[in-house]
This record gives sequence, C-alpha cells and structure tokens, in this order.
Amino acid sequence: MESKEYILKFADDHLPEMIECRRDLHRHPEPGWTEFRTAAQVAKTLAALGYEVKTGEETIREDAMMGVPSQEKLEREQKRAIAEGADPYWVGKMKGGKTGVLGVMHFSDDGPVVGVRFDMDSNDVTETADPAHFPNQEDFASCHPGAMHACGHDGHTTVGLFLAKLLAQLKGELRGTIKLCFQPAEEGVRGAHAMVESGIVDDVDYMLGAHFGFKMKETGSIACNVTDFLATTKYDVHFTGVPAHAGAAPEQGKNALLASCVAALNLHAIARHSAGASRINVGRLDAGSGRNIIADRALLQMETRGATSEINRYMETESARVIKGAAMMYDVKADIEKTGGAAGGSNSPKLALFLEEEAKELGIFDKVVGECPFGASEDFSYFMERVQSHGGEAAYMMVGADLAAGHHDSHFTFDEKALAYSLKIMGASVVKLLTTKWLSKLRKH
Repeated sequence: MESKEYILKFADDHLPEMIECRRDLHRHPEPGWTEFRTAAQVAKTLAALGYEVKTGEETIREDAMMGVPSQEKLEREQKRAIAEGADPYWVGKMKGGKTGVLGVMHFSDDGPVVGVRFDMDSNDVTETADPAHFPNQEDFASCHPGAMHACGHDGHTTVGLFLAKLLAQLKGELRGTIKLCFQPAEEGVRGAHAMVESGIVDDVDYMLGAHFGFKMKETGSIACNVTDFLATTKYDVHFTGVPAHAGAAPEQGKNALLASCVAALNLHAIARHSAGASRINVGRLDAGSGRNIIADRALLQMETRGATSEINRYMETESARVIKGAAMMYDVKADIEKTGGAAGGSNSPKLALFLEEEAKELGIFDKVVGECPFGASEDFSYFMERVQSHGGEAAYMMVGADLAAGHHDSHFTFDEKALAYSLKIMGASVVKLLTTKWLSKLRKH
C-alpha cells in the first residue's frame, strides 16, 4: 500500500479512538501553565511509541514565561491532575508550570528536521449547562468549573498524538528527524515564546501548525496559506497611590483610579501607524475600595496589536509613554507587567504552496483555499519567526470544521470528523517532507 492510501486508511480506522481521546481531554480541561494531566498523558504516550521525550526545563525557558499562575494554584492543579489519573513521574518533571512536551524521533542523517506544533490549554470559560449542547448530550462536558476547551485545542492535541502513532509506524520509510511540539498556554499568547527560547526549534527546517475553524467553518474545507498574523502584547498595569479620607483629608491622597482612567482614555487616543494595521484595547479597569476613600490601587488590563512586530513595538512604546505620563500627573506609581505576546508574520510561500498542492492531491477536501488573511494573533508566530530567521520555512493551516458556536463561547464544540481531515493533511505533508529528496534542507549548516 502506498503511503497516501495508508495515511488515509489510518486516519479513518483510528477516528473512533481519536474521538475517545478528544472527549477525555475535553472532559478534563486545563488552562495555560496548568496542563499537567494533558501534558503527562502526551509524554507517556510519546515515550511508549519510542520517541525521545523532553519536558519541564528542557522545553520551557523560565525567564520567558508570561502570565504564570501562583505557586499555590500550580501545586493545587498538579495534585488534581494526579488524582484524575496523570502519571506522577511526568507531572513531577513539570514543576513551576513547565508543561511543554517535545517528542523527537530521529530517522536518518540525510533528511530535514520537521517540527509540528500542537497547543494543549483550555479557556477560562464555564461550559454551558444547555442539555442540547453536544458534549452534554454525550456526557463529556467539562468537569472543571471555570475551565473549558472552547477553542478546539483538545482536538489539536489529539491529532498530535495520532500523528505520533502514524509516524512511528512508518519510521522505516522516513528520513531526517521529526519534532512534535506540544505547547502550553496558547490562550493569552503566553506559551510559545518560552518554548522557542528554550532552543527546541533552532535546528528545524520546516515548521507546521494548524487550527480548527476560525475562517474555515465547514468540515471538509482547508486554508493552506494563512497570512497576516498580527503581532500583539498583553499587559497588566498596576497603579499604586495613597489612600485618604475623601472628606476629611483629600489632599493627603494620591488617586490611582483617576490615573488609570486618564491612561485608559489616552491609550485609545494613540495615533495609528501609517505602515499597517495597529490596534489597542483596554479591556478591564478595576480600581478603588469605597466611595469615600481616595483610591490607592487600580488594575488596567490592555493589549496592543500590529500588522508587524515593528508596528506593535511602536504601539508598545507609545502605550508606556501614556501610562507613565498618567502616573506622573497624579503622583502615583505604575508597574507595567507583560502577561503575553505574539510576533507578526506570514507563511513561507514555498511551504504554503506545497501544503496547498498536497491538500488538492489528497482529493478529500471540498474546498481548498490558497491565501487566507488571519487578521488576529496566534503565538505559533514565534515558532514561525524563529525558524524563518535561520533560513527555514514555516506554515500554518486552518482546517475546516462545522462549529456549534464561535471560538471561546461556552457553547463551542466542533465536528469531530475534522479530526480525521486534520490528521490526513498533517500526516501526508509531514511524511512527504520526510521522504522526498528534492525537499532537502534549506538551512545552511
């Protein structure tokens, strides 16, 4: 049997197992940096398949982590993961929330290094109790209040695990090296930077990523050239003033609430950049403690975006200027904490064209879209940027799936047949990259 036919049959034959795996992950969602059960399951599975498995400090650079929960919460989530069946050995390697997992299999020295990214984390969303909601009907809705797979990452992780099984079965036919990167904390664009900075993709020649849905909302459709990733930075700004009685001694206070309000208004007044799209949003403002007390604290949560990393840096610089100016006006302190970020960028044209041709050649997709502007942010862009910076190629796909609701909605779920479609295109593309001689290494060693 030729590899194409084998891959298609493998995906169809394993769809029931994939559905079972996805539903188990959906039932046990874990937000960013707390994916202990999921990551332990991934690590254990990869090890059993013969992959070299790295996790913890081997995959996550600690000083590059953003938006990490408290130590208390991390320890609590570790204990819960073990109670829900996670292997204590693997959980023990992920202290401090270092839940990234890398599976490496080396086939030969005369082929490329191919990397694939799969995100694992859930959203901070409480799943709907609506009895018509498919996960409720089939009894696999989230058992963790305040956490839900509302973006399809349970499906992405599942595809990654079954791609690992497929490649392990075909290892005698493959050349080069495969690196399967299971990433924590994609939500809030917090996790990719820390994985990339660990150096795990510094030798990668071809880097692939994919996501269910977004602009491809029909099962059987696919976009192979996703362009125009917006660079973004997420900030928490903490204003600290001095409390005072608003009636008896107002002159003794330093008002953090007013400073944060002035900052919020003027952040939205920043001039937009002429070279491309630029965005800013203050999404939350929490301040003060009572009507008769000069507010001594305020929390402002905001984000910037830009069509390129350079444009986003402009928005960052201007934001910092506005925040510092507002703090100075009211003689309060402003601490700016970076809680997430993603680079800008676009697919490598050659690799995107290769994926489009592969999707058409498979003959399984009803609709194959070439260029598809993203117009949003995804921290796969850090993987893309790093690989492209050393002469490699990177590409990101949107695999179509019928959706019950929009991403991050409490009613979200996706058509599980999309699992097989994703495995087919990912499997066929990776296998061809690891077997076809004309697709030799691009990077100069």
